Amino acid sequence: MSAPGRTAVMTGIGMVTPAGRGLTATFDAQCEGRSGIVTPPRDHVVATWIENAGVAPDIDPATIYKRADPCLDRYVLLALAAADDAIADAGIAVGDNADPHRIATVVSSGGGGLLTYEDQAATRRDKGRTGISPYMIPGILPNMAAARIALRFGLRGYSAAIATACAAGAQSIAEGLRLIRAGEADVVVCGGTDAPLHPSIATGFVNARATANGWADPTQASRPFDSGRNGFVLSEGACVVVLESVEHAEARGAAGYADIIGWGGTTDAHHLTAPRADGEGAAEAMRKAVKDAGLVPSDVEYINAHGTSTKRGDVAETKAVHDVFGTDGPAVSATKSVIGHSLAAAGAIEAAVTALAIAKGTLPPTFNLTDVDPGCDLDHVLDKPRQGPVSVALSNSFGFGGHNISLAVGPTSTTAKRFG
Repeated sequence: MSAPGRTAVMTGIGMVTPAGRGLTATFDAQCEGRSGIVTPPRDHVVATWIENAGVAPDIDPATIYKRADPCLDRYVLLALAAADDAIADAGIAVGDNADPHRIATVVSSGGGGLLTYEDQAATRRDKGRTGISPYMIPGILPNMAAARIALRFGLRGYSAAIATACAAGAQSIAEGLRLIRAGEADVVVCGGTDAPLHPSIATGFVNARATANGWADPTQASRPFDSGRNGFVLSEGACVVVLESVEHAEARGAAGYADIIGWGGTTDAHHLTAPRADGEGAAEAMRKAVKDAGLVPSDVEYINAHGTSTKRGDVAETKAVHDVFGTDGPAVSATKSVIGHSLAAAGAIEAAVTALAIAKGTLPPTFNLTDVDPGCDLDHVLDKPRQGPVSVALSNSFGFGGHNISLAVGPTSTTAKRFG
């Protein structure tokens, strides 16, 4: 394992996804083969614009703020709900067992306040200049999830929002590890959030022929690595986790789920949206994550794949796994099979699922993988969870623009453990 001081322990998890809200809702859904993908209801704004979607639960703004807030975009609301749950789960009491000046906030979004922008643009067309709200700008900025979380809890350390598309949530967790390693923070509240279910955004993906189509049963639409896959399912969601230095967590008696023990990042420099066909950039990100953790590839026992359910992406990721681990590589599964692709939130959700897999000694299966594509010949977890201890795992996230992030995850270093 990596040297002391080189890890960050995950002590809190908050998730709001199409599978539900709560610590294990998404993990349990994947283990049980229970999809959160639906045909958008008639009253949903994307109804008729996209065939399948991952719709997260409604969040009552009154549970976040007691008064009406005119610039609270849904992407921020989802993040605040996840942050509330994560900080409560970690038992962080700002100013009591954690110094607010030593708590950083890194929560990212791929698009920011897309819904607010679209609504304001429509109002401007109808009413002209007077239709635009003075609250529009703070409603659309992509840093507002991080800023609102810091404001809500009084977190006064470093804060940032990283804009690397679908890799942003994972990269935010990598940034948390970097801050803790550098001694710049004791605690980092980090993750990702996106709310892209708007006609303009949905239609953009549909017209790019990126989304799944033709499925009478929406729960069958997201099928990573399966021969029948024909695109990803657009989803919304948020995941926020609390990372701490092991010393800080131990000093307050916190129980950990797992440690983030390394990370790797690369850029394809190949195409705006398509991955390299040979998976070279993804492979190098995984190699870097393993090396950064002080390990070798044979130490890795599980990969939570990026696994979007696209023809090119799944094959490229398979080639990357073979490149790093050979033909006899780690077990692999894909969380997007039950919740679809929530863009910047996806990497954070999957890192949390990976942490839970290690904490519980349970590898969740890939849902809908009934006929493995010959070009995706991996050791897939099929049909039901695999039980048994897992010491090292990777969580992969790749984004438009060629951004590749891989996180290495290991058992918690804290004396107290959440499970077992």
